[in-house]
Amino acid sequence: MNFRTHRKIVVCDGRIGFTGGINICDDQAAAVTGDRAWRDTHLRIEGPPVGDLQLAFLEDWHFATGSAPCTRDYFPERDAPATGPWVQILASGPDEDSYAIEKFCFAAIAGAQRRVLITTPYFVPNEPLLLALMTAAQRGVGVQILVPQRSDSRLVTAAARSYFEELVRVGVRVHEYASSMLHAKTLVVDDVALVGTANMDNRSFRLNFELAAALFDAGLAELLAETFRADLQHAVEYRLRTARRTPVWQRMSEATARLLSPLL
Repeated sequence: MNFRTHRKIVVCDGRIGFTGGINICDDQAAAVTGDRAWRDTHLRIEGPPVGDLQLAFLEDWHFATGSAPCTRDYFPERDAPATGPWVQILASGPDEDSYAIEKFCFAAIAGAQRRVLITTPYFVPNEPLLLALMTAAQRGVGVQILVPQRSDSRLVTAAARSYFEELVRVGVRVHEYASSMLHAKTLVVDDVALVGTANMDNRSFRLNFELAAALFDAGLAELLAETFRADLQHAVEYRLRTARRTPVWQRMSEATARLLSPLL
């Protein structure tokens, strides 16, 4: 009951693939809700990585049904050599103990030299990731985190805010997106980027079945960095607060939510 598939995969004819944060849901679509539509990021991929997306889908399908499609219609031959940026598909879930997405995020942030830009709707970092972010900021890396001002879960919002003070004190900049619900899940570290389904929390890293695409390309990393900067136009930067100005009930709710963070 504690596990769920959080992957978002579309594969067309084995040639074109899509993944990222977008759900297929009218309530989150601009065509239905207008300005209240969720802010999200998705990728369109062609070439060999589409095969890895399809493999993840087929593994999930086989797990659920006991069989999987295997005819040649699903596995077309490539017409030409692959071109374009290097892309690596990362899949993780509770059926393995490698935790590929968590390890990628930790290794990238721990080795950052210039910038770390995180966009996530749910920010409840585990201790290694929290330490990596703080030490990156302390050695001069520009670390910025963009989260929704109010997510669709009050509990997760309270837990996330319990980390802001200690991060801001060491130089991390935290921004709260106020325009609508922010649902994009992206990471930019120097000239490498990650776009996928995983939030920055323990549930995504270790309990859910998740998927992400690692982009080893300076141009794509800069494009996502530009998107991050554009989103900041609709955000408010978090400022340090004093205990006197913060209501007791708010401090208590954030502290209580933080105790539950391993399960959020």
